Amino acid sequence: MHRSRVLLVDDNPEFLEIAATLLEGHDYDVVGRALDGDAGLKAALGLNPDVVVLDISMPNLNGFEVARRLRHHQHRAAVVLLTFHEDVEFVRAARAIGVRGYVIKRRMASDLPAAVAEVLAGRTFVSPPLELDDEPQ
Repeated sequence: MHRSRVLLVDDNPEFLEIAATLLEGHDYDVVGRALDGDAGLKAALGLNPDVVVLDISMPNLNGFEVARRLRHHQHRAAVVLLTFHEDVEFVRAARAIGVRGYVIKRRMASDLPAAVAEVLAGRTFVSPPLELDDEPQ
């Protein structure tokens, strides 16, 4: 059975550990971890994961810039943002650059595994209560 490969990028080691534990418990392979956007971009290009989980607010490159650069490189990985930012405008900005998942950190335990499953299936996921009315499924 193929286990989907996930790269985690967050400047907080504690959140990296929690996210890895959550996803490995749902039969995903965490193939790498990075503590800033630049290292995350390099890891994504080198490891070729199926999903990249990115924090928005990180040193060097923020999550939006990493997502933009992955898209520029025509990288196949689906992107899920994992963030404290509970703002619909952030969701809209993420969607505009091709991000398919948006998870609020306070809902990480319930939403991160679901978001990864949804983006792998070609759908979108946004943590409640931030869903957009015009969101395609």
